[in-house]
Amino acid sequence: MPLLSRPAAKPVPRRPRAAPPPVALVDGCVRISVAGTLVEALPEGALWIASARTLVVSDVHFEKGSAYARGGQMLPPYDTRKALTRLAALIETLKPQRVVSLGDSFHDVDAPQRMHEGDRDALMEAMARVEWVWVLGNHDPEIPDTLGGVRTRELRVESLVLRHEPVEADAPGEIAGHLHPCAKVAGRGRSVRRRCFASDGVRLVMPAFGAYAGGLNVRDEAFAPIFPNGALALVISRGRVLPAPHERLLSDA
Repeated sequence: MPLLSRPAAKPVPRRPRAAPPPVALVDGCVRISVAGTLVEALPEGALWIASARTLVVSDVHFEKGSAYARGGQMLPPYDTRKALTRLAALIETLKPQRVVSLGDSFHDVDAPQRMHEGDRDALMEAMARVEWVWVLGNHDPEIPDTLGGVRTRELRVESLVLRHEPVEADAPGEIAGHLHPCAKVAGRGRSVRRRCFASDGVRLVMPAFGAYAGGLNVRDEAFAPIFPNGALALVISRGRVLPAPHERLLSDA
């Protein structure tokens, strides 16, 4: 995914830094209101909308490992299985009515054909337990009908609008992926870099769920049109999610 080759964003007027949105720490998760709807950022990198019994994952990139192997870069071919195992565990624990895969579910349009039979069976078993929604992404603009589920460009859930790519305009309630946010956090004389959710209480960008998805620093200019006042990072670290205010976030430079 060519994150670093995005066209330069239009300059966005910066307003005075707003106070970070209020959050609550609940059993290793972070609960935050986005445009009036409470959501929970989970340490697995998924988002739980309890009021709608909806579980959201983004940028799973099934079969990225096999895509790299075709290009001669050999990676352990277990990324799809690992993602499916984590997702199945979340479904078992939360018992959602609906699962939304928020775009770039597959690394490319040929990925469904490369899936191991056992992985495909595991995916179909998970899909049989819930209403399944594929939000189409830039890596997977088409998903075979044989996989089942509903396909859409965006989905409305209460006050939220779920789409793959965030828009560069005001978009209250937007839940998006695509940018694979990561946070570099300063503390106690050192820094750590981890995947994160990013939110200002109006919108939220989700981390990548896939093992090989990589990430873009939330201080990168690509986030400026989305969060003109900066964002609170909900950092995934050691089986929990921890809020880190904008002032503690470092750039990669």
